[in-house]
Amino acid sequence: MTADDFLDPRLTEQRNPRTERIDVASSLEIVDLLNAEDRAVPEAVARCRDALAVAIDLAVAALRGGGRIIYVGAGTSGRLGVLDAAECPPTFGTPPGLVVGVIAGGSEALVRSVEGAEDDVQAATAALDDQGVTAADLVIGIAASGTTPFVHAALTRAHALGASTGLVTCTEPPTALRQRCAVVIQLAVGPEAITGSTRLKSGTATKLVLNTITTGAMIRLGKAYGNLMVDLMAWSDKLRDRGERIVMECAAVDRERARALIAEADGSVKLAVVMGRAGVDAQRARALLAEAGGFVRRAVGDPPSVRPPSAR
Repeated sequence: MTADDFLDPRLTEQRNPRTERIDVASSLEIVDLLNAEDRAVPEAVARCRDALAVAIDLAVAALRGGGRIIYVGAGTSGRLGVLDAAECPPTFGTPPGLVVGVIAGGSEALVRSVEGAEDDVQAATAALDDQGVTAADLVIGIAASGTTPFVHAALTRAHALGASTGLVTCTEPPTALRQRCAVVIQLAVGPEAITGSTRLKSGTATKLVLNTITTGAMIRLGKAYGNLMVDLMAWSDKLRDRGERIVMECAAVDRERARALIAEADGSVKLAVVMGRAGVDAQRARALLAEAGGFVRRAVGDPPSVRPPSAR
């Protein structure tokens, strides 16, 4: 055996010289070591800005064409995909099936490890078929190590079905996989503080990337007015309060009037904003929004400027 026989070429599996004595560190030293490694994450994401913009464009094209965004992953990667998909309906008012998360091992794998699920290529193919993937969809594989068989099989199946495909990874992916993807977001976060523990920097970077893709796509589709989430779904007291405050600010009305506008708009904050700003009823507001392609700014002009804290 040579000195290199035990070395893994994948960046996520290499040892980190900066943390080789983390096992004898104090609690405060561990905090500092992990925090120092985490500082590399935003920079790694920023270096992928061009690929991220391509991913947003692909997502917009899929959603405008009647397709979906489908994330596929195993373990931490799969959970992050499911998380991002679950956060889109309350934030952007999207139907639950518009952004979908597929995780190796199914729903059980969300709360506990399902051993061997990431190696089940037949299950990956079946999962894509169960989702009814078509050429209209965008399927994004998430594989920190770049070699997860479940993700490879899913992307192969998606490609065969004519869907657009992308990959989020933290190491150099196999050439064949790269060639099957319209976009590869390769996050060079470096070796983990604990070798191979991709729930650390790799997971943090992946979360930022998925946030960027769906947030960027939803903004491009008119689900924000300035930086206000006007398509939110008011499913809780907090979100109802947020929706009322958005209408109050945008339409310059008090809370009672904002609440009435939202009620007249059947709970749609976006429609209530248009009604309040344009001084029209719900039917006319719907027409204005339709004419504007769903963009509030196009329908009723610019939103109020952000006031500095001292002016609030």
